[in-house]
Amino acid sequence: MTMDRQEAIEFLVDHYQRPRNRGSLPDADVHLTGGNPGCSDTVEMYAKVSPDGHVEEVTFEGSGCTISMAAASYVTELTAGMTVEEVEALSFETLMDDLGREVVMARPTCATVALGTLKKGLHEYRMKKRAEAS
Repeated sequence: MTMDRQEAIEFLVDHYQRPRNRGSLPDADVHLTGGNPGCSDTVEMYAKVSPDGHVEEVTFEGSGCTISMAAASYVTELTAGMTVEEVEALSFETLMDDLGREVVMARPTCATVALGTLKKGLHEYRMKKRAEAS
């Protein structure tokens, strides 16, 4: 799905004004805070992982610019139901395209902070599980 500039702006504003899956997640398997040192974007990503390695639920909390918060909201929708490996393999380029590259390319770190934080958290979770199994 390719969006024109106006559609991308409307998509981002919708996710910013009506964020999906915003809030903490009690008993989360993954809880990691990430940020963008260049500005004041802070995002906390939470995820529950099923025994078979699927991301059952993803939520976020945080504050920051429209792009970072809209992207965090979208990432929670995008990654729910994926396996941990699928999320880790998800490219920032794909995310930028999904969000509307023309609009977010001026602020790539804002657009990718949530996904980067979630990927790092899931990677740490997977490494911990692997260590526990050995």
